[in-house]
Amino acid sequence: MSNNYFTFKQFTVNQQYAAFKVTTDSVLLGAWAELGSCRTVLDIGTGTGILALMAAQRSAAKIVAIEPDRSSFMQAGLNFAASPWHERLTLYNTTIQDYQPDAGLLIDAIITNPPYFVDSLLNPDEGKARARHTVSMSYDDIAGAAIRLLAPAGAIHLVLPGNEAERFTGVAASHGLHCIRRLLVRPTPELPPARVLMSMKRGAVAGCEESSMVIEEGGRHLYSDEYISLTKDFYLKF
Repeated sequence: MSNNYFTFKQFTVNQQYAAFKVTTDSVLLGAWAELGSCRTVLDIGTGTGILALMAAQRSAAKIVAIEPDRSSFMQAGLNFAASPWHERLTLYNTTIQDYQPDAGLLIDAIITNPPYFVDSLLNPDEGKARARHTVSMSYDDIAGAAIRLLAPAGAIHLVLPGNEAERFTGVAASHGLHCIRRLLVRPTPELPPARVLMSMKRGAVAGCEESSMVIEEGGRHLYSDEYISLTKDFYLKF
């Protein structure tokens, strides 16, 4: 996915100016998050705009996206303008810490592929460092924003590596957010989960519905039925 653009079935994502490119993580999350009945969706750290565009394709919601990196913000804006849903997409060049929704706007769903490199060395590219390291948006910031911005029955949907998912779960619990649904994603049947997709809500929950999925089941580029079913509305190859 290192090309300057990535073509999906209903839209194209140009990414030459974005600090962080289109990833399988984002495609999985954008296809998996439950958004069907949402009236408003907030995409935190939109990057190329991929999650906001997927949310627009999958719902009739008003989509708000925020992106602090100027180059990525401009890239997302171009992608939004060229999409079939540009009238439902609103973009702000701001941080989650500074974002204030319009008066009376309640967010039904937050969707984010957040920074997760907590202890590792920073990328020398400043934009990529902000996109992938927690220097500008910590787990506390994300969980706090969910509590501040979500409607009472709203949910936050995100994707993280396995160890970071556990770390975020602990931080989220301290803010009153608890997992209601999660998907463990294995690259192949022999490997442990590489990513965890999670949905969280505030307050007491009955439990967390857990499932698992393998991406490549029978060898290189031999995709599982579950992966194809999840992503077929987006990938041209399916």
